Amino acid sequence: MTGAAHQRKPDHRGLAHVAMAMVYSGRGLAAAWRHEEAFRLELLVAALLVPVGLWLGRTGVEYALLFGALVMVLLVELVNSALEAVVDRIGTDDNPLSGRAKDLGSAAVFASLVLVAVIWGAVAWGRFLA
Repeated sequence: MTGAAHQRKPDHRGLAHVAMAMVYSGRGLAAAWRHEEAFRLELLVAALLVPVGLWLGRTGVEYALLFGALVMVLLVELVNSALEAVVDRIGTDDNPLSGRAKDLGSAAVFASLVLVAVIWGAVAWGRFLA
């Protein structure tokens, strides 16, 4: 299916809708892996931090916070990449609104990374310093 096929909304219902949603999601993850270096790096860091989180966390809530924050970075990066693709699709010439949109997406990724630092720092503080 080409990009043009995504312009019209398919008429899938029930399990077919769920199945196609999974297909589209898989394509999106594959595209992020292929085209977005930031996504690849963040995924690598998340994979490296999972064993650390298993060691660092002590309760279900701590595990949820530690790993949820990592997933949040990936989610925000996917949305930021989608936003950048749409802006680039509209045009690549300098435009203040295009620049603002990309900067806001980047700021969202930065905020999610700060959230990781705060959560991981708080859990580490509770384990080692409290």
